[in-house]
Amino acid sequence: MAVDEPGQDPKLPEDVRLHSLEQRLRRAEADEAVRTGQAREPADRNQQLGNRVLSYLIGGFAGGALIGWVLDRLFGTAPLLLISLMLLGAVGGFWNIIKISTRRPD
Repeated sequence: MAVDEPGQDPKLPEDVRLHSLEQRLRRAEADEAVRTGQAREPADRNQQLGNRVLSYLIGGFAGGALIGWVLDRLFGTAPLLLISLMLLGAVGGFWNIIKISTRRPD
């Protein structure tokens, strides 16, 4: 092996152990990328927008229903506040969806 050149001497046959070590190193790096989450592709813009729309719808309904149910239990007005605040939460969710859908793209 030459003193000034790094790596294996080209005159010698390829070492099987070195090839095996390189394969194991590549496999370990790929496993580490999967474990840390660097191997997956980030969500695209449309998927992010869809998730926001879904969260506005579910959050509006669920938030209104929860607050309405608590206030109904507190004041004894059985389904009145539950239904009205659930509808109000749905309207708020749709309002947010309309706002993000009319915004100009970046």
